[in-house]
Amino acid sequence: MESVRKGLRAGDIEKDTYERLVCAACSEQLDTKSDPDEIGKVRRCPECGTEWRQLG
Repeated sequence: MESVRKGLRAGDIEKDTYERLVCAACSEQLDTKSDPDEIGKVRRCPECGTEWRQLG
């Protein structure tokens, strides 16, 4: 699982006009999953299931 920043640099994730994170392959807005036992959040594409970790 890559970080969101690496995904943005690699072109796997894009931002739309409202600065929301969008999967580049599916053009779907990413969902957020937050686990209180883990640091950060997990951003997931609902279409293809790819996940990225968002720290901070």
